[in-house]
Amino acid sequence: MTREEKFMMEAIALSKNGMANNEGGPFGCVIVKDDEIVGRGSNKVSSTNDPTAHAEITAIRNACENLQTFQLSDCEIYTSCEPCPMCLGAIYWARPKVVYYANTRQDAAEIGFDDSMIYEEMSVAIEDRKIPILPIGRAEALPVFAAWKEKGDKTLY
Repeated sequence: MTREEKFMMEAIALSKNGMANNEGGPFGCVIVKDDEIVGRGSNKVSSTNDPTAHAEITAIRNACENLQTFQLSDCEIYTSCEPCPMCLGAIYWARPKVVYYANTRQDAAEIGFDDSMIYEEMSVAIEDRKIPILPIGRAEALPVFAAWKEKGDKTLY
């Protein structure tokens, strides 16, 4: 068994345990740095009433807390399923060097986790999306952005 397969087996075990414990859907994730697991997560959507508590998100939060950083540039992510659009966004913000996945998004759709509508919505013009997304308060919000641009002690990310 390769090192990558070993870490993927841990992600799959987390998916199985989370499901068996009724924490959420059958998804698990580990984050690895220098051959050590630094973050673990399973889907906890239904047990925490948090729609963002996907395995990748909980693992990223755990790894960032353990490493005391908001970027995972030296890390690898092993997830039991191809990341959904939300998790993919979080992964890009975390900036790992590689992501490995087991099940595909088509496999997930076949068991009731179909995120194709979200992928499609991302390419639709904002005014034509299923959930109205409407601008308001820009004049009041822009000065905050201007202040950020001028802020001398900001942490870039």
